[in-house]
Amino acid sequence: MKALFLTKEYPPHVYGGAGVHVDYLTRELTRLMPIEVRCFGGQQEEGKNLSVHGFGSGTPEMKCSLGLKSALDAARRGVDFNGAGIDADLVHCHTWYTHLGGMLAKLMYGIPLVITVHSLEPLRPWKREQLGGGYDYSLWVEKNALEMADAVIAVSAETKNDILSSFAISEKKISVIHNGIDLEEYVAKKENAVLKKYGIDAEQPYILFVGRITRQKGIMHLLRAIKHLDAPFQIVLCADAPDTPEIALEIEQAIQEVQARRPGVIWVRGMLPRKEMRALYSGASLFVCPSIYEPFGIINLEAMACGLPVVASAVGGIREVVVDGVTGFLVPLEQQRQSPFEPCDPEQFSLDLAARINQLMADPVLRDKMGHSGRERVEHYFSWKSIAEKTARLYSQLVR
Repeated sequence: MKALFLTKEYPPHVYGGAGVHVDYLTRELTRLMPIEVRCFGGQQEEGKNLSVHGFGSGTPEMKCSLGLKSALDAARRGVDFNGAGIDADLVHCHTWYTHLGGMLAKLMYGIPLVITVHSLEPLRPWKREQLGGGYDYSLWVEKNALEMADAVIAVSAETKNDILSSFAISEKKISVIHNGIDLEEYVAKKENAVLKKYGIDAEQPYILFVGRITRQKGIMHLLRAIKHLDAPFQIVLCADAPDTPEIALEIEQAIQEVQARRPGVIWVRGMLPRKEMRALYSGASLFVCPSIYEPFGIINLEAMACGLPVVASAVGGIREVVVDGVTGFLVPLEQQRQSPFEPCDPEQFSLDLAARINQLMADPVLRDKMGHSGRERVEHYFSWKSIAEKTARLYSQLVR
């Protein structure tokens, strides 16, 4: 049995959780079967049981808006994925960027279509800021692909419920298979030289945020919470890859305003190598994840694997990763929100976020206890080996 993965992100071009998922899952699956990856970019790799082929745009100059270019470019690569010929027994798609390619593979090559849902377009209306009319394409292609798929993998039980409420899909087609973590790669290992490189004082405690600059990740709510945080401890914001120039400017101005009021607010830009990210996790006192929408949240696993307690929003798949009062604290968003961009009461959410951060930063014994519990939870429930085995069993059922 051979599986074909279609993905926008693949190393070295990874900027989000879906790319991390594909990287580790394909690596683990190659122990069980041949895997071919077709992705956006120029990657070319041939190894035992793994072949990687990047596809460039190949699209003539487009004169439409940037958002439409993104959608049309994805559609073009979906066609090219199929034009290269397919000899796999099934196709496995990740994110809406590859869904057209998956549908064409199912129709033209007669193979089963599997889709992993990392997030859902109807629940991310802020993407219209980035894509414009291309957002309508992403809504359309996701709906049709999911309803056509032979199997759908939800990365959390909460995501499964979202799928059932958003699309006409039989519950029997949906399997919940969580994301995972490499327990050998993500382990606490302090490297003060890395902290110094980014202007972090290794002798002083700090809290850590890691995420893309997008409405979804809730960085603005953390920035609002900073004025309520006790001193003295550092605040490290590892944030980049803005959705739009407008949100990039908005966040830059907000961070500059916070830095002017409080010392020790450090903005680390760029996508850091995993070794450096591990160093940032390992040196931190706690991790903060203020997302307003999060189907799973691999970053919380990374932090917990490095022994960090987590203060996170009580939303989506986060509630299946972080155990409130045991591995960290969950801060309620309140479900009946007036806007998908904001909690029901943004100021109260920021206050609650700050209160939990202050509580843990004032209690090193509790931090250590929660960090230890987090590492134990990750070891017991989120290894890539078990996730690959569950995925392979699903493949076998479809191919039979």
